[in-house]
Amino acid sequence: MSDTEYDFLIIGGGSAGYAAAAAAAGLGLKTGVIEGAEEVGGLCILRGCMPSKTLLESGHRAEAIRNAGEFGLRAEYRGADAIAIRDRKRRLIAEFADHRRQQLEGGRFDFIRGRAAFSGPQEIEVSLLKGGSRTIRSRAFLVATGSSIQIPSIPGLADTGFITSDDALDAERIPESIIILGGGAIALELASFYAGIGSRVTVVQRSSQVLKEMDEDVADSLTAAMEKRGVVFFRNTELRMVRREGAGKRVEFLHAGVERFVEAGEVLCALGRKPNTHGLGLELAGVPVARTGVQTNARQQSQQPHIFAAGDVCGPHEVVHIAIQQGELAARNAARLLHRLPGELEAIDFGLKLYVVFTHPEVASIGLTEHEAALLRYDLRVAKYLFADLGKALVRGATDGFVKLLTEERTRRILGAACVGVDASEIIHEIAVAMYFGATAGDLARVPHYHPTVSEIWTYPAEELALG
Repeated sequence: MSDTEYDFLIIGGGSAGYAAAAAAAGLGLKTGVIEGAEEVGGLCILRGCMPSKTLLESGHRAEAIRNAGEFGLRAEYRGADAIAIRDRKRRLIAEFADHRRQQLEGGRFDFIRGRAAFSGPQEIEVSLLKGGSRTIRSRAFLVATGSSIQIPSIPGLADTGFITSDDALDAERIPESIIILGGGAIALELASFYAGIGSRVTVVQRSSQVLKEMDEDVADSLTAAMEKRGVVFFRNTELRMVRREGAGKRVEFLHAGVERFVEAGEVLCALGRKPNTHGLGLELAGVPVARTGVQTNARQQSQQPHIFAAGDVCGPHEVVHIAIQQGELAARNAARLLHRLPGELEAIDFGLKLYVVFTHPEVASIGLTEHEAALLRYDLRVAKYLFADLGKALVRGATDGFVKLLTEERTRRILGAACVGVDASEIIHEIAVAMYFGATAGDLARVPHYHPTVSEIWTYPAEELALG
């Protein structure tokens, strides 16, 4: 049976899918969302942003208790209750997920529970979760199926046993020691959580730098700060073997040409994610798929102009606010393609891309990195300022890290910024606003900042760049 055609049919009800559906419905498109997971909410709510930050809050508070003596306080850290931490996370995530379910079922668009696969460029087959199937046609589509954990082939890993970020976010126990394979955002946030709780943490990273999205000085500053907290890093490694060693686990690797190993009670594999394209039948729709997912242009269109993609399934940035931006843009472009909205199709603009890692200390960036600016052949002027020289950071006992501003040499227009340090996830938005309005370093330097605050740190590199 073939159902009435939709204008815009979305596969995936996570952040990108819901944002696209809300935008499309608001534009008057007949819209449907198909969600095949047993749980509704998407990666960010269920297994990403929200649960990880809930655990990190427990880790940060545990560390604050252990460091209370620095502030003249008598406090004793008596360990963590893993089940209580997990239950708080479950309670909060259930509330977030229930709210998203209500949004999806609110009636502004059709919400269909089932697994979808293309049977042609204009048609999909849906295996309904409650049984049976439907054939649905649509004039335009959005693929927003997200990503899943990637497990590389490492000798002995599967036989030895390991956990993933999904397991860590819902664990009933906290290991006394843990080896984390990987140096991306997920790996380092979990390393920060475990170190905060009091576990012995070792990070084994394949490349010479953690956080490949950041400049080297930013990544190195974070590494040094986490090493001060007791996290051990091995970078530029080649994994050889994982195996059991008594009651624990052993990871063997080549480091600087020397055979090394580390042992711990648990191994966590955080070596990346892969786009969820398997089983979607995209080849039957004429949409090629690469290792990095659905290939899209700047207008979020695949090789088939009426089939769009957004979020982790197409990248290039696996960040929820960008996924939302992509989904909303795809909805507007679908409306234009269907002559329901005037104007030319929009192109995505990553000029204000934000990136935050909620480690301790936090890391954040906006706009271009120095490496990206060099590739684009910008003439740059760069200035830094250390938190160790900032009054509010000294008062808070949070002196690790620095801020960095990047400006164009001739105009001194701000092109990007980075921050390693206290409240980085919050104060980076000051630069986002400045860049949105095309501010120069001089403009930023003239904005009044209260003293003592963390955000006033930006005025120091801004003044240097304005006067230099």
